[in-house]
Amino acid sequence: MDQILIKQEQLTHHPVYQTFTGLESIQHFMRYHVFAVWDFMSLLKSLQRQITCVTLPWTPSTYPAEMVRLINQIVVGEESDLDQYGNPVSHFELYLRAMEEIGAPTDEIKNFLKTMDLSLVPEGARQFVTHNLNVAQYGHVVEVAASFFYGREKLIPDMFETIVSTLKKENIKAPTFLYYLERHIEVDSGEHGPLALKCLDYLTGDNENLKMLAYKSGAEALEMRQKLWDDVLSSSNS
Repeated sequence: MDQILIKQEQLTHHPVYQTFTGLESIQHFMRYHVFAVWDFMSLLKSLQRQITCVTLPWTPSTYPAEMVRLINQIVVGEESDLDQYGNPVSHFELYLRAMEEIGAPTDEIKNFLKTMDLSLVPEGARQFVTHNLNVAQYGHVVEVAASFFYGREKLIPDMFETIVSTLKKENIKAPTFLYYLERHIEVDSGEHGPLALKCLDYLTGDNENLKMLAYKSGAEALEMRQKLWDDVLSSSNS
């Protein structure tokens, strides 16, 4: 597991965060990151589909009710949280509002959602999205859970704290984006992260083969995130 920790530490201090020096740099980052916000939901829905029952006629899950509850708790929070005014909204839709609020480009993600044509995804994010969709659609439930936890819930709070610091330091007026970031820091570190880890631990149990599968999937998720940040960084310098 040491390699996982090393990769996470490297990502926590990735030089892309040093580019967050003003509005334009954050707009550029959001253009790519929105696709990661979107494909996160496919990983989550894959877990919901495999662990809970979402087919008709309904039948009890083969997993314990505690597991079903864990996944459904995360789904409720991600797919129908409350915005800063108390209105239900998905975190993805809240992110889109935040992009529009600070003038980040949204045409690419909106056109992609209409067509699901991967060629419309910016080149720097395309490999990342393709990898995660493959895991979500074809991966073993342990691979999906490991990618979800190590590549997302364990990593995001530190990254978002850096952006929050920039917004406040540069006095950028972005109340929706600030709310989104602070809400994710709160739920990912305090609620969803621990729930995702509990889910992964249950799925692997004492099975060494499943633990190795989880390790491999988690490491790949972090490698793909590293490449995404590398591509965002290189494109910001071009």
